[in-house]
Amino acid sequence: MTELTLQIEGIDPIDFFGVNNSRFNFIKKSFPTIRMVSRGNSIKAEGTDDDLQNFKRKISQMIASIERYGKLNEESIENILLSDKGVINTSASKEQNHVIVYGNNGLVVRARTENQRLMAKESETNDIIFAIGPAGTGKTYTAVALAVKALKEKAVKKIILTRPAVEAGENLGFLPGDLKEKVDPYLRPLYDALEDMIPADKLKYYMENRIIEVAPLAFMRGRTLDFAFILLDEAQNCTNPQLKMFLTRIGAHSKCIITGDPTQIDLPRSQQSGLHTAVKILRHIEGISFIRLNEDDVVRHRLVKEIIKAYDTISDHRNEAQEILKDMED
Repeated sequence: MTELTLQIEGIDPIDFFGVNNSRFNFIKKSFPTIRMVSRGNSIKAEGTDDDLQNFKRKISQMIASIERYGKLNEESIENILLSDKGVINTSASKEQNHVIVYGNNGLVVRARTENQRLMAKESETNDIIFAIGPAGTGKTYTAVALAVKALKEKAVKKIILTRPAVEAGENLGFLPGDLKEKVDPYLRPLYDALEDMIPADKLKYYMENRIIEVAPLAFMRGRTLDFAFILLDEAQNCTNPQLKMFLTRIGAHSKCIITGDPTQIDLPRSQQSGLHTAVKILRHIEGISFIRLNEDDVVRHRLVKEIIKAYDTISDHRNEAQEILKDMED
């Protein structure tokens, strides 16, 4: 029997061993012919020369997986173990093809449905995408992931995330604090997505240096946004002038995704949603893609699909919503 000590260097030991050694215990079960123990950031192993050489190679691959993807879980460990045996985990491989970005704490952000995958595909060849569908279909989260991916790959220099500050049937009243604190409640969903995908210290740096901006739509007036990935969320609550203003901010080498849910229009009844007009007059322009998400794309609780169907029958704006969706089909 031969002894071998491996140092886990350059990464946080918790990322490799897992909380309470959960990942390390899985690794131990995967090498039943080797006796091993973890001590600090090292592994002491005992076994035959051949087994130890294979073990060393696999550990190196696992470390490389963390360095590249920011994650190590049982699925990735299993894929590494099977790689030399000509065995392909087809389910995992298929999912890997749909990865958009690797987030914090091993989070893998994937395009999980057909229409989310279509969003990712269309963003490669179109500079403006309208992603329209009900709540819970992942349109905003997917759009933020595509923006983060573009920034990480240096395809753009900045990310601009915005939405109209329209109250969803509530009256927030007078809010204390500075302007940022007053509008942040409207922008919280965008912050939540960013916090999933970018480490806190790096996100703080990006925001302090205006590499990432999260701001209400009114702040976009008068700007020209070059080399940027721009996301307009909740576009169903834009008026015609607001949406026109936003679309004409897009500068050179920029991409834009507009998301909206036509069944959740919070504008006064007397005002038409700018999303309605945009779908009608822009849908045949080359370089602009329209993607319709539906209840089949819902990735929240299983009951959300049924809730969406139920509320569709009594929506205050159902006629306008039906017209928007019909225009997308024409």
